[in-house]
Amino acid sequence: QVQLVETGGGLVQAGGSLRLSCAASIRTFSYYDMGWFRQAPGKEREFVAAITWSGGTSYYADSVKGRFTISRDNAKNTVYLQMNSLTPADTAAYSCAARRSRGRYSNKNEYYYWGPGTQVTVSS
Repeated sequence: QVQLVETGGGLVQAGGSLRLSCAASIRTFSYYDMGWFRQAPGKEREFVAAITWSGGTSYYADSVKGRFTISRDNAKNTVYLQMNSLTPADTAAYSCAARRSRGRYSNKNEYYYWGPGTQVTVSS
């Protein structure tokens, strides 16, 4: 049974940083591209960042480019999201997801496995 579990969320002041982790119980974790998505109350789930199975290429939403960094450690079956210069607009529930498809990385429908999410709240 595949499980993704996010940790690292919390309350932080604007300008601060957080590092999210997503631990995956997937035997073939290194075969999967991984993504981070977020959903604020009353809004659609939106793409944040993605990283290819090898870790060689990453993709970012324009809203987080230059502030967030996605990375992965295939030996630990874990993907990370380093978030710097946080603003109240980054407040959302952040979820990690795994895929083996070949469509757009930003398309949430391309991802098959999802974690329950971790809440990030940025105060002004």
